[in-house]
Amino acid sequence: MSDSLTKEEIIKLLPHREPMLLIDELKNIKKLFSATAIVNVKKNSFYVQGHFPGQPVMPGVLIVEAFGQAAAALTAHGIDKSTYENKLVFLMSVEKARFRNPVIPDCKLELNIEAIRSHGKVWKYKGEAFVNEKKMADAQWSATIVDRK
Repeated sequence: MSDSLTKEEIIKLLPHREPMLLIDELKNIKKLFSATAIVNVKKNSFYVQGHFPGQPVMPGVLIVEAFGQAAAALTAHGIDKSTYENKLVFLMSVEKARFRNPVIPDCKLELNIEAIRSHGKVWKYKGEAFVNEKKMADAQWSATIVDRK
């Protein structure tokens, strides 16, 4: 298993597509345990154009979505392909989400995520988001792997 995934490799693991594929890279991968996702937050990203004109900010809910995508990519990368083929990963719960500082484009948002535990098809994760080593947000969440219809 490689230590990092490019956006092209992430696309092979996740069902998300532009403009909703938020993560650009997954690096520092420790199989089924942790990774760092990179989100390049740009001035022309769809989510900042109207949030807020003249003072763009990445919405907190999309930071949580990026956490979820990073966790799904980490898990799909680590498990047997037959386990996630024709499957989707759905968020089940978000706990303790805190938004400490606004994420302003143009920046590189780094999401440090960790799998806390798994029980069958249910996984629990935690993550912290940073820009230039300054903590922007953190959260815990659960997700499940379901059959694609």
